[in-house]
Amino acid sequence: MRPSRALEGPGPILAVVVVAAAVAGAVAWAEVPARLHLHGEFIDLFVYQYGGQLVIDGLPLYGSRDPVTNLRFTYPPFAAVVMAPLALLPGWLATALWTGASVGALAGVIVVAGRALRRPVPGWLVALLTVGALVLEPVWQNLTFGQINLLLMLAVLIDLVRPERRWSGVLIGIAAGVKLTPLVFVVLLVLVGRRTAAGRALLAFAGTVVIGFAVIPGSAKAYWTDNLINAGRVGPPEMAHNQSVFGVLTRLLDGVPPTLLWLAVAGPIALAVVVLGAVWWRRGDRVLGAGFGALAMLLASPVSWSHHWVWAVPIGLALWTYNRWASVLWTVVFLVRPFVWPPWRHRREYGWGPIEHIVGNAYVLAALALFVWAVVMLIRRAGPLAERPVPEALPANRSSLP
Repeated sequence: MRPSRALEGPGPILAVVVVAAAVAGAVAWAEVPARLHLHGEFIDLFVYQYGGQLVIDGLPLYGSRDPVTNLRFTYPPFAAVVMAPLALLPGWLATALWTGASVGALAGVIVVAGRALRRPVPGWLVALLTVGALVLEPVWQNLTFGQINLLLMLAVLIDLVRPERRWSGVLIGIAAGVKLTPLVFVVLLVLVGRRTAAGRALLAFAGTVVIGFAVIPGSAKAYWTDNLINAGRVGPPEMAHNQSVFGVLTRLLDGVPPTLLWLAVAGPIALAVVVLGAVWWRRGDRVLGAGFGALAMLLASPVSWSHHWVWAVPIGLALWTYNRWASVLWTVVFLVRPFVWPPWRHRREYGWGPIEHIVGNAYVLAALALFVWAVVMLIRRAGPLAERPVPEALPANRSSLP
């Protein structure tokens, strides 16, 4: 399969811009008074601004807490350098621009995924699907926390559906410089035979490390020597919102699992998932292949908060092209937020029974169920997936997408 150009045609691009601008304007209008007294929402954006301000002031990045949220900056040094411009903006403006950019990135993901799936979508459908995706728990949580995941997802997806582009891989490397987990996609690039793009990604990532040492050498040294491997620094790993293999093991064992046990369980699972992603990518579905790479990343990471699972959106779109019931069931899991149905917080997860563990680990179990479905599909379908009938480009008045 040769994907269409990622953002081709004025209709989808206009829809992305309009949706992002509308959301930014609405947030700005709402946040002018509210942000001055806000202590419960956009907490990650507060921390981003705080990290950027520490860079500007030349202060240690990892030795203090944001006075508003009482949280530490936990990302690599390069991320704080990138966040520095946010620290120069008033809170309401930073909130509006960040939210608008995130929603615009979500719309961009829908456009890129639709074209890679050979189902280009008209502008009105881009807007409709974007608004619909806002009700999914990972998406609205990402927005209310002021997280960066939607922006990183767009950057990674652009590189993965068009790795033959001249500069492909650079966006993945930059994304990994902001948040280490996208390094998993370098493995996916190697497995699908795009070693040049993988090399660019590693060079770009190395460049972000160099920038961190050049701008804030003391903080960079502290991060890469002391802060890198410490799951507890970003929150209690047993919390229900931690939908990763590490979180599942922590809740099952009523305590943090030994590192060797975690690696023995999470390592093979993540490797199998990313290999499956490479198989799907090679056989013609680059969106679902990228999605499995993302699932490998989420399962392998010690802490994968529920708002990290924004990859549910492009995966759901890809599933629609094979089995609409599978797509609907997948989407419902991320709509109803089952992991908070059992008691949670204050270590109540340690008292879960068998049914509560099933419901409370819903995202992880959904990913494993999708893995099984995808393996069965590969066994049943002989020949490349790209040989399945290709639908015509969607006209402006109808669509086969949900």
